[in-house]
Amino acid sequence: MSIIIYPCEAQAPGGFNDGEILENRPVVMTHNPAYLLPYSNLFYWAHAWSDKGSTIGEHPHKGFEIITFILKGTIEHYDSHNMKWIPIGTGGAQIICAGSGISHAEKLNAGSHVFQVWFDPNIRKTMPVPATYNDYEQKDFPVTANNGFEIRQYIGEGSPLKMESPGVTAVEINFKEGSHKLGLNPDKISSLYLIDGEITATAGKMKANDFAVIKDEKEFTFETGAAGRLFIIENPVTVDYQTYAEMS
Repeated sequence: MSIIIYPCEAQAPGGFNDGEILENRPVVMTHNPAYLLPYSNLFYWAHAWSDKGSTIGEHPHKGFEIITFILKGTIEHYDSHNMKWIPIGTGGAQIICAGSGISHAEKLNAGSHVFQVWFDPNIRKTMPVPATYNDYEQKDFPVTANNGFEIRQYIGEGSPLKMESPGVTAVEINFKEGSHKLGLNPDKISSLYLIDGEITATAGKMKANDFAVIKDEKEFTFETGAAGRLFIIENPVTVDYQTYAEMS
């Protein structure tokens, strides 16, 4: 059993366009032992934001899957298949299955925050497949109430967002003040990002933008003095193919 907390200060900082877009990256691609490296079929996770708005120019991707979750504000997306700018608002998401290749540009409008997470679906199989792009609004994702949580299902049962990377689920959880017990799948690696609030768990305290990786646990218990928001992605402990991280 293990729960390891990675405070925001220990995550990799980054930015674009002379700081117009800033980010903290709990999971990095580069083999820098100072930061958390890829695991399972998850090999990159960034929280990016822009106070004034800015655009990351057109650039290519191949093989892997890119999902952007809009936490706050609005973004706009342009790619070489749709050939137009597509707006996506708070609570929405987009998935790029990069396949044989796609180029895209990203615009974060003023005050926007997003997660961008990269997954490896077995790029040896997906590289020859034509690329696809799909976007979804907040209303497309089912919401349930369970054990004091409001849970929005981004990936998994009931969600319209489908991906090739096996064994992945993703949820956003809103919680209230009090003591909470969150069920986990012990056969998965659970990656937890605290978007808002402060909590106290068995492994220690977490504040907004802290990150945790949980293995071999059936539940995650915590206490909080105020409402908050969590984002959790589950990945298989192992996959039956050589991952992008292992090849690089």
